[in-house]
Amino acid sequence: MTVKEELYKACLTFIDNRLTTVNNTILDLQNSLQSETKSSAGDKHETGRAMLQLEREKAGHQLSEIEKQQQIIRKVNFESKHSKVALGSVVKTTQSNYFISISAGEITIDNITYFAISAATPIAQLLLSKTVGDEIVFRNNTFKIVAVI
Repeated sequence: MTVKEELYKACLTFIDNRLTTVNNTILDLQNSLQSETKSSAGDKHETGRAMLQLEREKAGHQLSEIEKQQQIIRKVNFESKHSKVALGSVVKTTQSNYFISISAGEITIDNITYFAISAATPIAQLLLSKTVGDEIVFRNNTFKIVAVI
């Protein structure tokens, strides 16, 4: 299995874990809303229901973000080779290593750390369309692209 394929699978696992967590949260909130019974302390009851509704909306937004991440990761072809940095590229630099895909954080493969980042992040915006040998300045740090896979 290639590094790119392992990074791709790690991103899929990241999305699946987030999806499971959010779905469990939504289920818990629905159960809480259904089990909420009208009490004599009406205002307290209504406040509790309103808070649960807000939490449910928040979980709904998280679910929407996960769906967007799923759409992006489906566009990544881990078998493709890139000469320029693009969606799905593994970019090795003199500073860090990146996988341009979704924002999934740090992923370590064979004791090498990669950062799975969205193409919309500031660092990815600087990297996109660059090639091996190009220099990038990010937060007053200059680094060079040493490989694009």
